[in-house]
Amino acid sequence: MSHIVEVENLRKNYGSHVAVNDISFTVKAGTIFGFLGKNGAGKTTTIKSLTGQLFPTSGKIQVMGFDVNTDIKSVHQHIGIVSENQNLYNNFTVFENIDFFRQLYNIKPERTNEIIEILKLQDKANTRTSKLSKGLKQRVLLARSILHSPKLLFLDEPTSGLDPASSLDVQDFILEMKNNGTTVFLTTHYMEEADFLCDHVLFITEGKIQASGVPSDLKKKHGKNQIELKYRTENEVVTELLDSDCDETYKKIMVIRKEYQILSIHSLEATLKEVFLKVTGEEK
Repeated sequence: MSHIVEVENLRKNYGSHVAVNDISFTVKAGTIFGFLGKNGAGKTTTIKSLTGQLFPTSGKIQVMGFDVNTDIKSVHQHIGIVSENQNLYNNFTVFENIDFFRQLYNIKPERTNEIIEILKLQDKANTRTSKLSKGLKQRVLLARSILHSPKLLFLDEPTSGLDPASSLDVQDFILEMKNNGTTVFLTTHYMEEADFLCDHVLFITEGKIQASGVPSDLKKKHGKNQIELKYRTENEVVTELLDSDCDETYKKIMVIRKEYQILSIHSLEATLKEVFLKVTGEEK
């Protein structure tokens, strides 16, 4: 199966408000797909529609080849979900939180300890989750979401509010899931994180898709197509901006190289954050 998610003309209205406006996209199996946008852009509504938590106004959604609107039970057997809200049972220990969901999935008992070990929670297994840091709570949520070895994992702002070390732990987990064959559907407000993790990103604003593609291609498309050349003359350090698509640029660099010491040459490629600001209309 090349596409694990197929969305066609998805629309969701709340009365007169259009939250998601006729969007279509696909997610390739075995990739990390970034679904990016401002608050209120339609991200959460789309995820809830894809996971059967909301019934769309119109459109077609297939996950793992199953129609979400008519066969959500089959879909749920193959997906995991970690929402932005940390909905753990605070009076349960880490082990109890994970084992409770293990029983709901009717999975072998030893799976609980396997998952605790995978997420490196052995030292906290008997600690009540109310006593855990936000980073550790997130790890418990991730552990719970992969109990049944899902083919597709939805992660809604998984590093929101985490310290840098905890964020790196979550990012390592996401990459490990991909390496193990799980497709990850990711939302995040951190463009550096999306750039680092995602094979493909989609930008949505006011319920409409504004841009979609491989991060490197989008950065090149929306970049300045310039080179910053810095070199030292006898009297000063000179910085010049040159057109990267011009044949004369290469010739000029060769001339400067013969006469002066070149200190650096940098491509002024746009960052994913700059692409985000541009395509969502936030660029000042």
